[in-house]
Amino acid sequence: MIQVLIDNPILLLFVIVAIGYPLGRIRVAGSGLGVAAVLFAGLAVSALDPRLRLPEIVYSFGLALFVYTLGLSNGPAFFASFRRQGLRDALLIGGALALAAALTVGTRQLLGLDPLLAVGVFAGSLTNTPALASALEYVRHAAPGAGLDERLAAPVVGYSVTYPMGVVGTMLALVVAQRWWRVDYGREAQGLRDQALANQPLRSRSIRVMRRDAAAQTIQQLMEAQRWDVVFGRVKRAGRLTLATGATRLQPGDVITLIGREEELDRATAYLGEASAERLELDRSAVDFRRIFVSDPKVAGHSLRALDLVSQFGAVVTRVRRGDVEFLPRGDTVLELGDRVRVLARRENLGAVSAFLGDSYRALSEIDVLTFSLGLAGGVLVGLVPLPLPGGLTVRLGLAGGPLVVALLLGARERTGPLVWTLPYSANLTLRQLGLILFLAGVGTRAGHEFVTTLAQGGGLALFVAGAAITGATTLAALWAGYRLLGIPLGVVAGMVAGLQTQPAVLSFALERTDNDLPNKGYASVYPLATIGKIVLAQLLLMALGGSGGGPTPPALLP
Repeated sequence: MIQVLIDNPILLLFVIVAIGYPLGRIRVAGSGLGVAAVLFAGLAVSALDPRLRLPEIVYSFGLALFVYTLGLSNGPAFFASFRRQGLRDALLIGGALALAAALTVGTRQLLGLDPLLAVGVFAGSLTNTPALASALEYVRHAAPGAGLDERLAAPVVGYSVTYPMGVVGTMLALVVAQRWWRVDYGREAQGLRDQALANQPLRSRSIRVMRRDAAAQTIQQLMEAQRWDVVFGRVKRAGRLTLATGATRLQPGDVITLIGREEELDRATAYLGEASAERLELDRSAVDFRRIFVSDPKVAGHSLRALDLVSQFGAVVTRVRRGDVEFLPRGDTVLELGDRVRVLARRENLGAVSAFLGDSYRALSEIDVLTFSLGLAGGVLVGLVPLPLPGGLTVRLGLAGGPLVVALLLGARERTGPLVWTLPYSANLTLRQLGLILFLAGVGTRAGHEFVTTLAQGGGLALFVAGAAITGATTLAALWAGYRLLGIPLGVVAGMVAGLQTQPAVLSFALERTDNDLPNKGYASVYPLATIGKIVLAQLLLMALGGSGGGPTPPALLP
């Protein structure tokens, strides 16, 4: 059976996924590994035979696919967060990486490790393959010649031993932090206004206008002046029912319908008049509503203000549903492929509105292959570009950093002329999970045998414990500084720690624990900084420790 798996890597891939995925669904004390269990299934299977490893293209493609789709969906949030809290996040991640580097130097001196092995421990305890690759490239260029293969083996040994605990240790630190500080992730998310608004249901309310000077301003001017987060629907005046637009001026005695969250409806009611028991039922033979899918690429990436549905069709968008979240539209709300909007318009115009927005469920399951390929190819190319640093160093962002940086830029831009860079919500999630599974399976099969073999040697356990200590200390310090010192919600900090580790498996675990989208925001906000920082630090550590080595590395790498 082993030979069959060796000869058929596709079969090996799906066997690992079939073993790992159901294991991730098992919950112990309310916790489960989720998709991250695929990594451990890969480790277990590859430990049986060194030839049981998936081709490198599986790992590489999965990593590029995962970070690209993640970047597309988090581009706007990343730049908005960076403008507000970029310095704070950079200092937190930079401090954590500096601590990890200092602990690596201390571990090297305490255990008498070879410098090359110590840098492998650094890359493995922070689960960063690009850092390992940058260290190997530095060694290859700094000291070619006799004994190069032996020198290149040392970082790989340190990496393979410490990598698994770099994943598990971070997950354990998240569990410990949540229980130690008794954090309720659901309540914590509700404490953030945007998240609270996303979790509270939208309601409709009838209001009788009693304010004498109501007609002094249009609805649009009232909305801007009072900062209401509501949508006006219908207006009944003198027994006649019409649609409310931004140019409508309310008069005392009008009955209007508003859609919004309870708190916002209360504010608008207190200003305009009083709640009314009268229900403004639509005469659906004249005015009707319909839920419409946004599937036309010509519409995606444009704001409602730019689309101007009121002038074109006499239509008002009263609600937008994106994924599992329903929210109120504003003039600057940008529609995305896959959005489901609730449109209020005259009955004869609804067909034209549907045709304009697309309203094709089938189209939502498809992706624009051209823009997807162009964006991902651009990301791979950016990852290949050497970036010069002081001291004559050159680094590359690689498959982890290049596609992510490009995707963040394209996701924030959303479209360029006729090219729409974003993906439908459902398609993005599907591709993201596929990429994550390929990544985890590939990494697991490429580290399992080396992990077991090295651990069985005399000093393997000490190396394993040292890596676990670096991982645990760095993670707990980052969690404490972010949550207790800086006051960042733990759900966001959990994502930042996953980004610090540049580890999709930890992000998957954090998402399982929090059951909300906050970790994704934290992850996307620091992942590029952490990736670049570790690529540079790995090479700086080699320079500081003299790890390029002029001759062969001694055979006894382990203490």
